[in-house]
Amino acid sequence: MFNFEKINLSFSYNGIYFFIGLILLTIYAVYVYRYTLPPVGNAKKSVLVLLRVFALILLLFIIFEPVATLAKKIILKPVNLIFIDDSHSIKINDGTQRSENVKRFIEGLNSSGLTQSSELYTFGAKIFPFLYDSLSNLNFSEGSTNFSKIFSYIKDLKENIASISIISDGDITEGANPLFTAEKLNIPVYTVGVGDTARRNDVDIKNVLHNEFIYAETPTIISTTILNKGFGNKPAVISLYENNNLLDQRNITLSVDGTQNEIFNYTPKTGGEKKLSLEINNHEGEFTFNNNKSIFYLNVLSNKIKILILAGSPSPDLSFIKNSLEEDKNLSVKSITQAAAGKFIEKYNPSVESDSAEIIFLIGFPGKQTSDDLLNRVNNAISQNGKPFFIILEGNTDLNKLKRLQAELPFVIQNIDNGTSEVQPVIQNIESDNSLIANDAVNPVEAWNNLPPVYLTNSGINSKPESEVIVKARLNNVPLNTPLILSRRIGNKRSIAVLANNVWKWKLQTATKQLNLFDSFIHNSVKWLRSYEEQKQVSIKTLKKLFASGEPVEFSAQVYDASYNPVSDAEVKVQIKHNEHTDEIMLNSIGSGLYEGVYHTNQTGDFSFNGTAYINRNKLGSAAGTFNIGEVDIEQLNPRMDYEFLTTLAKNTGGKFFYYTNMQSLYPVIKDIQQHASKEKTEVSEIRLWSNEWLLIITIVFLGIEWFIRKQTGML
Repeated sequence: MFNFEKINLSFSYNGIYFFIGLILLTIYAVYVYRYTLPPVGNAKKSVLVLLRVFALILLLFIIFEPVATLAKKIILKPVNLIFIDDSHSIKINDGTQRSENVKRFIEGLNSSGLTQSSELYTFGAKIFPFLYDSLSNLNFSEGSTNFSKIFSYIKDLKENIASISIISDGDITEGANPLFTAEKLNIPVYTVGVGDTARRNDVDIKNVLHNEFIYAETPTIISTTILNKGFGNKPAVISLYENNNLLDQRNITLSVDGTQNEIFNYTPKTGGEKKLSLEINNHEGEFTFNNNKSIFYLNVLSNKIKILILAGSPSPDLSFIKNSLEEDKNLSVKSITQAAAGKFIEKYNPSVESDSAEIIFLIGFPGKQTSDDLLNRVNNAISQNGKPFFIILEGNTDLNKLKRLQAELPFVIQNIDNGTSEVQPVIQNIESDNSLIANDAVNPVEAWNNLPPVYLTNSGINSKPESEVIVKARLNNVPLNTPLILSRRIGNKRSIAVLANNVWKWKLQTATKQLNLFDSFIHNSVKWLRSYEEQKQVSIKTLKKLFASGEPVEFSAQVYDASYNPVSDAEVKVQIKHNEHTDEIMLNSIGSGLYEGVYHTNQTGDFSFNGTAYINRNKLGSAAGTFNIGEVDIEQLNPRMDYEFLTTLAKNTGGKFFYYTNMQSLYPVIKDIQQHASKEKTEVSEIRLWSNEWLLIITIVFLGIEWFIRKQTGML
C-alpha cells in the first residue's frame, strides 16, 4: 500500500492492554447513554455514543504513545561524477593542447549521452557545478588546484555514486594529497591526464624549508632544493630577498645530477610578518621562468621571550627550573631571589623586571620576607596586565600572602597547614592527552606515573571550577582526588600551578634514563603560557598568502567580546592598501562570531590590510596582515603532468588511468558501470502519533460537539 514494504504500529505499553481499554471504554460509553434525561432518539443517542467513544479512544491512544514505523523500498539510480580541472595550469603551452583536450573530453561526454546520467563539476580552489551548455565559459581561471576538496565534497553527498572521473594534469598546488580519503570512499576513480609527462629543460626552485616562527635578532637557516634538467655544470646566481630588499646573493654551479640543496643564514632584525623570496637567474632555453622564484612568509616574533623568575629563597627547584629555561636560546631568563627582607641575590630591579617580563615564574613566592610593594606589583602584572605565570609551592611559600593573589590563581586556599605529605604523580586516561605532559618516552603517561615522590602541602587547596587538573597525587600507591599540577585559562589569562616541591628529583631520575620529561614539562609550559597572544578578540586573515592574478582574495574573521563570547552583529571593515591606492570592503556575518568577504582587483604585487571590528561604534579590536597577487603563479610552476599521482589515485581506488590521447575509451567504461550500479535502499521512518497535535485537537472537537448536543437537548 502506497509503495510501503512494511507498516507497523507499536505502543510504549503492551498492545493487549490497549485493546482491553478500547473495549472497556466502548462499553462505558454505551452504558452512559443507555438511559438519558430527557430521553432522546436512537439516532442522536448513537451519535453521542460514537463521539464519546472516539474521544476516549483518542485519549487512550495518546496515553499509550503509539509509534508508526513505515518501511519503503527506494531504487537509487546510479550517477557518475565528473570533475574538470579549471585551473591556470591547463593553459600551459607544452605542445599538447591541454585546454582543447579538456573541452573535447566534455564534448565527447555529451555525444556519448553520458551528460544525462552524470553530474559535471569544475574544480580548482573550490568545487562548482558545471552545465554542458556553459562550455564556452570554461576559461581555466582558478588560481590553485585542490584535489582534496573533491573527496570532501563527495563524502557529504547522499546519491548512489557509480564512479568518479577527473580530467586534470594532476598538479596539486593547494590542500593535502587525497589518496587516503579517496580509498575510504570505495568508489572507483578514473583519471584522464592532460599535459606532457616528459621533463623539459628547466631550472626550478623547490621545497623551501624554514621555521614557521622565529625571533628577531635570532639566526635561523632557510634551505631550498634546486632542480635542473639540461643545465648541469652551468653557472647560476641565487638570491635571497626580504620585502624585495636583497639580503644575500651567491654564485653556484648547477648540479650534474639535477638536484642540489642550498642553505642561507637569515637573521631578522625586527619582528612582524616578513615576505621572503628566493630567486635564481633565468637561463636561455628554459621551458618556463615562472618557477625560478619562490615566495614565502615568516612570522618573526618581536624578540626572545622575556621570562622573570621570582623566588622567595634559593632552592634546588629554582636552580633546576632556571637551568632548564636557559637551555632554550629563544628565551631571555632573569631571576630575582630573595635573600633577606629588601635584599636580593641578583642586582636586577624587581619592579622594573616584573613590568617588562612576558611570563613570570613564581617559585616559593611570596616568601615571608616578600614586601607588600613587590607583591602588589606582581599582582598588578598578573591581574591588570594579564601576564601568564607558573607557580610552584615551595616549603617556604607564605600562603597567607599568596591569598592576595587568589583571584588569579588556578586554585583556592581553604585552610593553611604547615605539614607536607610525600606523594607521587598519577595521570589517568582523562588527562593523558594534555600537551603539557608530552615527552620523548615510549609511554609518556607511564613515565610520569613512575616518577619519584615529591612533598605536597597538607593545606586545604582545591582547584577552581574552570581549572584543568593535569596530574593528581598518589599516596602509598593509592590515587587521591587531590590535584598536583593544574592549569587555568580564562579569557586571555593563563596560569599553571605545581602544588608540591622537590620536583627537581624528576629531572635526576629521568636524566639517567635519557628522558626529557622534566625539561619538556617546563618548555611545554612556556609554550602554553605564551600562546595567550593568540587569544585575540578580533582575528582577520586571508584564505592564503599567494593569489594568482585576477583571483578573488577571500577574507575570514572571528570577533569576540571582552569575555570571549562570539559577536555576530559587529561591523567589520577591512582596508586594503597597494602602493598608494587604498580600498575598503565590509565583511558579512555568517553567525557565531564568524565573518567573510571577498576582494576583487586587477592589480598585482604586494598588498597589506588592516581590519577593525566595531559594535555600536565602540572598537572591539583590529588585525593586520599581508598577501601577494600575481607575482608568482603557483599553477605555472610545474609544467609537467603528474602521471605518478594520477595513476596511483586510479589504481588505489579500483579505477583506471587514461591518457588524453585515448580518453574516448573511458566513455564505454562509464556506461557499463552505469548499467550495473543500481541500488535498492530501504527507507525507514518513525512517526510518533501520540505527539501529533492534531490528535488532541480532534479529541477536543469530539468532546465539544458532544457537549453542544447535550446542551441543546437539555441533558445533564
